[in-house]
Amino acid sequence: MTINYEDFSKLDIRIGKIISAEKILDADKLLKLIIDIGGEERQVVAGIAEVFEDPEVLVGKKTPVLVNLEPRKLRGFESQGMILATSVDGRPVLLRPEEEVPPGSTVK
Repeated sequence: MTINYEDFSKLDIRIGKIISAEKILDADKLLKLIIDIGGEERQVVAGIAEVFEDPEVLVGKKTPVLVNLEPRKLRGFESQGMILATSVDGRPVLLRPEEEVPPGSTVK
C-alpha cells in the first residue's frame, strides 16, 4: 500500500529521550517508558521487554517517537505514542540518531 505525501505529512515524529523504563508486571513483552519529547513527557508502552531484560539500559537513549498516534491502553497503562524500531532476526532494534540532537527535534 502506498500513501501520498499529504498523508505522510500528518505524522508527527520527534526524537525522544528515554527518562525511565520499567517492566510491566504480568506482561512478558511490555515495558513502560517515560520519554522526553522536548519539554513534554510522554508515557509509551512498548513491546520490547524480551530484548531489554534490564530496562535501565534504555535510560538516556534517544529514539524517534510517533507522537500524534491516538492513545491506547495496554495492560491498564495508556500509551501516548509509539517508538520506532526495526526487526533483526525477529528481535526489535531501536532506531537512533547518528549525531547528538535535542529531544523534540522533528524527524523530516
